[in-house]
Amino acid sequence: MKYDRELLLLGAKRDAVLELAEVQAYGRDSFGNADYVCIYGLRPSEWYAKGIRLLGRTAVECTRDELADRIGRDAAAIGSNWVLGGSPVLIDPFAGSGNTLYWLARHLSVAHAVGFELDPGVFALTKKNLSLLDLPIDVLNIDYGSALSRVSPAAGQLVVAFIAPPWGDALDPASGLDLRRTYPPIPEITECLCTHFAENPILFVIQVHETVNRASLNELSGALDWSRLKIYNLVAQGANHGALLATRRWRPAPDDAAT
Repeated sequence: MKYDRELLLLGAKRDAVLELAEVQAYGRDSFGNADYVCIYGLRPSEWYAKGIRLLGRTAVECTRDELADRIGRDAAAIGSNWVLGGSPVLIDPFAGSGNTLYWLARHLSVAHAVGFELDPGVFALTKKNLSLLDLPIDVLNIDYGSALSRVSPAAGQLVVAFIAPPWGDALDPASGLDLRRTYPPIPEITECLCTHFAENPILFVIQVHETVNRASLNELSGALDWSRLKIYNLVAQGANHGALLATRRWRPAPDDAAT
């Protein structure tokens, strides 16, 4: 059977746990690479052998290693230069597989990270996967807005927030990804975090599409103190992802911002 994006997102395999052969077939049929879905620094055969499992939609939606590694490196180039307040606090309001948290924590040298995942099926598998690898990442089955009270950084400590909410129908073929139409809207998320962490500098790491809607991008960037858009050319043109790196209550030094 051919395993493509539509089958795994919309078909019977959407909420099913995939076998290794199905993960490899999806990578091979959609991208010409059976090892496409690499996560936690492991190829599919390696993570599957350790007992790690993914739902069909997670295999499609997760930020795989090649992309998460690049995002983590660029975030670290900015965030690691904030020297006040000790190690950053790292959070992910929409954790999914937790793979981007893994790479961010690795590159930022963060001792502990926390993610929030509201979907019970995704949460259960991610929590089990992370425990099998003994990674320093906690995942909580709770809405991020309700869970922020559990994150208490010291005044002046840097907060790094990876933001990748469900896109839904926010990605328009003509105008690109509208950051105001994700679920929930990304500007709403950033404002919530800015309000909650009122005594902290924040580095936002926001996953975007290469065809991002420019009006929504300018609107979001204008509400923050500094921003830089990075697009990663890893797959065919028109299908690449990127990251909007943005700060609140601080600006990177010019040499750091040039990364």
